[in-house]
Amino acid sequence: MLRKLGIVLAAVIALTVSGCGYNDLQRQDEGIKASWSEVVNQYQRRADLVPNLVNTVKGYAQQEQQVLTEVTNARAQVGTIRATPELINDPVAFQKFIQAQNQLQSALSRLIAVSENYPQLKSDALFRDLQSQLEGTENRIAVARNRYIKTVQEFNTTVRQFPTNLTAMIFKMNVKPNFTVADEGAVSTPPKVDFGKPAAPVAPAPATGTGSPPGSGTPAPTPPPPAPKS
Repeated sequence: MLRKLGIVLAAVIALTVSGCGYNDLQRQDEGIKASWSEVVNQYQRRADLVPNLVNTVKGYAQQEQQVLTEVTNARAQVGTIRATPELINDPVAFQKFIQAQNQLQSALSRLIAVSENYPQLKSDALFRDLQSQLEGTENRIAVARNRYIKTVQEFNTTVRQFPTNLTAMIFKMNVKPNFTVADEGAVSTPPKVDFGKPAAPVAPAPATGTGSPPGSGTPAPTPPPPAPKS
């Protein structure tokens, strides 16, 4: 008798939980964790490029110490913030992490701009390869970030809607921080990577003048012989 009652009670609880949106909240929460892991993975990929990039630039442009120091310090600041799954539940920690990433991207953009002043650096094979990797990584960051934004928007909408908002309140599932408009503007455009293609040669302009050069054109007619004297 007690076993049958337990089965019935479990069935009622299952129907209640499924009808109140609990399963949807769990599914969306797992989606957020997965998309955030991809964002962090791509950010780490970018950070790993910094040491080789700085050392390569230093070999050709040691006088650019300010820019090199800014990049190194920005990477160090990123490394001080642990991007744990719990970070996405803390708006303050989340914002600090994003600000540190934005500072690193700005510093890298200035480093790439400085390279334009050093033709030998731009022609270095390792530097060109690092530039290509950086550009690809920035594109991956943009894709991963957009996926995270969408999953968070879906979750936050579910948390605020009735009756799932009651379920979220009971299980303490609050809205999660997302990229702000300012963050999106700061990281939406990957840094421009110019591989220094030479400009096309300009064809020489045709020679212009008012008269024909000597020895060209129609010769002047021969004057007639003088008339005989009478």
